[in-house]
Amino acid sequence: MSTSAQIAANQQNAKRSSGPRSEEGKAISALNNFRHGFTGAFSILEWEDADQYDLLYGGLLDDHRPSNTTEHLLVKTMAQSYWLRQRALNLQEMCFNRETPMCDIDREKQLALYLRYQTTHDRAFSKALDQFQKLRAEKRKEEIGFESQQQKQAEQQAAAQRRHAQENRREAGEKRREAAEQRAHELHQTRIRLTEAQARRHEAATTIASACKTPHASPEAVETMAQRAA
Repeated sequence: MSTSAQIAANQQNAKRSSGPRSEEGKAISALNNFRHGFTGAFSILEWEDADQYDLLYGGLLDDHRPSNTTEHLLVKTMAQSYWLRQRALNLQEMCFNRETPMCDIDREKQLALYLRYQTTHDRAFSKALDQFQKLRAEKRKEEIGFESQQQKQAEQQAAAQRRHAQENRREAGEKRREAAEQRAHELHQTRIRLTEAQARRHEAATTIASACKTPHASPEAVETMAQRAA
């Protein structure tokens, strides 16, 4: 911990420091905390065009069409990262302008700083884009898997329907064959009965004719013979 003497000495030193005295120094000092906006919450600086940022963000939304909160956040990160990258490029150009106060002192240091910010936000943009594409790829893979499962289920259902239809056709065919066999059997029995009836009629006719030729045959005897033949 600092001693009382050290604290008093620091206070005295602070009183002697009046900060930058020239207008140029004051301008640079005023921009020290918020001259580039690369740290902290994202914001559009006064010398930047907010409409251009809106066009950038809207274009990225149109290109990628995020479908959930995560995708929206990644697209927003891409927009902000690209905007900050362009800011770093603009500030680099300003470092080569002798009339820019913020770069008059230690120009090479400022240029190196802006180069680092450019690289940082290039990587941030690429990382957000990569994450977005991976999410889309995984989502598409899940959709393909779901579609494949649905297709498989549909194919299984269609196969079951085909098997059921085949079974119905087989049963219907068996019933038709059974019905045809039954009709054929009934027709055969009908033919047999018809043949037997014809034979009995022929026999009766023969018997009656024979009785009629028999001498002294009475009508009652002829009738009795006909009944027996029938």
